[in-house]
Amino acid sequence: MTHALTQYLQDINRRYPRLKHFVALTRLDRPIGTYLLLWPTLCALWIAAEGWPGWHLFMVFTLGTLLTRSAGCIVNDLADIRFDGRVKRTRDRPLVTGRVDPMEAVGLACTILFICLLLVLTTNWYTVMLSVLAVVIATIYPLMKRYTYLPQAVLGIAFSMGIPMAFTAVNNEISNVAWLLLIANLLWVVAYDTEYAMVDRDDDVRLGIKSTAILFADLDRPMIAILQVSTLVTLMLIPRQIDMSYWYYLGLCLAAALFIYQHYLIRNRSRDGCFEAFLNNHWVGLSLFIGIVLHFSLA
Repeated sequence: MTHALTQYLQDINRRYPRLKHFVALTRLDRPIGTYLLLWPTLCALWIAAEGWPGWHLFMVFTLGTLLTRSAGCIVNDLADIRFDGRVKRTRDRPLVTGRVDPMEAVGLACTILFICLLLVLTTNWYTVMLSVLAVVIATIYPLMKRYTYLPQAVLGIAFSMGIPMAFTAVNNEISNVAWLLLIANLLWVVAYDTEYAMVDRDDDVRLGIKSTAILFADLDRPMIAILQVSTLVTLMLIPRQIDMSYWYYLGLCLAAALFIYQHYLIRNRSRDGCFEAFLNNHWVGLSLFIGIVLHFSLA
């Protein structure tokens, strides 16, 4: 089975040699960003629906997350095309090397966003309006690193928009729980994107690009810890609004353990350690999601 799949993918590469460049442009080969968007959105969807939300909403938000993240990556690369070639981690991106033309990238982004619009139109107008706001925030995010040391906060808002959208899609309203989830996710995004920014900090300083990693300087690790603790405290407030079983608390405990592990990884502020800590947040989101799913399935 694995051999057959490998052969199939190789055949596709032979027939469409440029396809791999568009895959790289949309980061479909690097799903971490999709995971970090997906888990909070699905957590919100499960809580809003008090369990399984049904195939329609599950597919709308899962596919919408995948596609939105891909479009966001294209927009980010278009905005950073003058800088990416001068940063070690990004100098081989398709737009920088010329393997994808900027107009091709614009066309692909517009196509993806149109598909996202078709998906969200199957929900309700409240959710559609929120989706438009989400696209606007995601579009201005790449520019924020030129003007503010807090672009991670703007990214946090962009990465949190799926939460209120999930609630409006299910209940046509944004409850107090939704706001708590949004605040917790915003804090978490700033924490893990600071870890990510620590990877490029030397390059960013040289190029004049701003980030929380530069703003926090030597206080980066304590600030990440404060943000992570604040995330967990905010999530602990949710059971004050709705009853949650021990499965939910188990998910929180696993997330806390993973946060501690991340501090071990970034202890020396090495590029590889910081990047590994950033990637580890996939398991944080998955732990929280599993705890919520088990609560509604088994409690």
